[in-house]
Amino acid sequence: MKKSRFTDSQILAILKQAESGVPVPDLCRDHGMSSASFYKWRAKFGGMDASMMSRLKELEDENRRLKKMYAEERLKSEVLKEAIEKSGEAISAPRDGTARSGRNGHEYPPGMSDLSDQQVLLPVSLEA
Repeated sequence: MKKSRFTDSQILAILKQAESGVPVPDLCRDHGMSSASFYKWRAKFGGMDASMMSRLKELEDENRRLKKMYAEERLKSEVLKEAIEKSGEAISAPRDGTARSGRNGHEYPPGMSDLSDQQVLLPVSLEA
């Protein structure tokens, strides 16, 4: 994040000058800053004193740290999830490659097959 050229106390002093009636363009010219910076500061820090401003900075730093920790933990979780899924695929796959899969997706042990795709001859009696 870009470091401000102005300290917290300078920002508060500029905002107080504006509240006392000094025109914004004059303030910006005197301090060498843009009017956009002034309005951002006023939106963010308007009505604060120095202690509130320092507390806000502390909370922003803590929030940044917590977001970073969350992102790291989420990444670890995703990596572990992928590893578990891959190890699960390795366990369910046949080791010798001889297992067959039937029509409905069931796996059969070596030497066995899905009987639904084979013709079965049954003895038929002609006496009736």
